[in-house]
Amino acid sequence: MLTRMLALAATVLALAHVVPAAGQTDAQWQQVVDAAKKEGKLALYTAAIGATFHKDVVRSFEAKYGIRVETLEARASEVRERIRIEQAAGRFLGDVHHNGATTTWLMLQEGALQPHGGIPNARNIMPPHVADEIRVPSDVTSYALLVNRTMVKEADEPISWKDLLDPKWNGKMLADDMRALGGGAVFFFVMHDAFGKEYHEKLAAQKLVFSRDLRNNERRTARGEYPLYFPFSLAFYPQIKSLPVKLVVPAEGRPFVRFELSMLKNAPHPNAARLFINHFLEVESQLIYANAGSSPVVKGVIERASPDMRPFLATKAMGTTVPQRQNEMLELAKQFYK
Repeated sequence: MLTRMLALAATVLALAHVVPAAGQTDAQWQQVVDAAKKEGKLALYTAAIGATFHKDVVRSFEAKYGIRVETLEARASEVRERIRIEQAAGRFLGDVHHNGATTTWLMLQEGALQPHGGIPNARNIMPPHVADEIRVPSDVTSYALLVNRTMVKEADEPISWKDLLDPKWNGKMLADDMRALGGGAVFFFVMHDAFGKEYHEKLAAQKLVFSRDLRNNERRTARGEYPLYFPFSLAFYPQIKSLPVKLVVPAEGRPFVRFELSMLKNAPHPNAARLFINHFLEVESQLIYANAGSSPVVKGVIERASPDMRPFLATKAMGTTVPQRQNEMLELAKQFYK
């Protein structure tokens, strides 16, 4: 009880530095903007590794408000651990957390986040996505297969996720590590629920090569080190489509994960953090994501996306993770893939 009371007191103290938000008028929101500019900077911890479109949104925020953004990029699990260590040591350095919905949920249970105080642009979020007092959806990352066009004939391309079990791919597939939070973990979870444990038993026998170097994995595939790489983020495809690679969305659809923005506990720049989250939901920011292959969460954006990306955004969404089962799935993945 005492621990919970102390945590509540800490949250109240942190929010004391945030301009009130509920039902704010334009004048009240301008107070947030002014306070954010006085803070002058913010620290962003994100699992969007190497995403140029993400950096474009950050740069547009800096240009619009003159607020400097210091960014830390790392895998989902690494971001979570970094924040845990900092907060346990009483070093509250981060302001905004940008990560998958599952990791965000886990961090919420750990008390690492605090209420943001209200985000005006949240009213434009389209179903099924919703924002609450702590979590605000930012975009949806989807996963597919990346195929080396010179090594794989069109007739031999996998058309189902089950085709990865074909013996002809034994020892020839590069994969994101399924034993750590990230795209690999999403893939493991969705395939487990879709096809059962037997799928992973057979896939593990295919002698997968795991790598956590996301941006290098696609290059290794393009260079011909491996004919197949999965799960590959659709959002990275526009940057490499000129290379000898092809994006394939299997018939069952694409595993996906919703990314969310939240304010870290005792954020040193709470108003700048709040303004940054609001900026992420501007149509212009969401359009940057949509044109890069990430599904937007705001109304009126898909219709304005580039013709090259609309077909990918329209493919079937296969499934995603369930936060309450994430730790269970990670442990199960370690049992299958040793």
